[in-house]
Amino acid sequence: MKKLNVLFLCTGNSCRSQMAEGWARALKSDVIEAYSAGIETHGMNPNAVKVMAEAGVDISGQRSKHLDELKDVPFDVVVTVCGHAHENCPWFPGGAKVIHVGFDDPPRLAKSARTEEEALGHYRRVRDEIRAFVEKFEKLRAPEK
Repeated sequence: MKKLNVLFLCTGNSCRSQMAEGWARALKSDVIEAYSAGIETHGMNPNAVKVMAEAGVDISGQRSKHLDELKDVPFDVVVTVCGHAHENCPWFPGGAKVIHVGFDDPPRLAKSARTEEEALGHYRRVRDEIRAFVEKFEKLRAPEK
């Protein structure tokens, strides 16, 4: 069976989509070829890298990518992980299924945190919510081409 080409799309490809790509690679590499990108690029969020490492997933080698860098990849599924990306999600050739699963934005939530630990708590919660979502891909398979 062919792996699903799955794109996790966010606004800046710095946090949520990066965590989703990391989880998909760590948990579902047997059924998913994971990618992430943004409709903009904001660089890697160091707190996202930190909390993923705490969970045993190294995303430090990933980089923030613009969606245009992946224009030649035939995606089976595109998962928008924030409202802005979903509202601005382009059309994908080949009939990619677009799924929207909005996750809170940890950097925005962390701005009001009084301590670093409180800030990281937002990242950890969203990290764990993304993991739970990625785990649902367990039974998905792409059709033979």
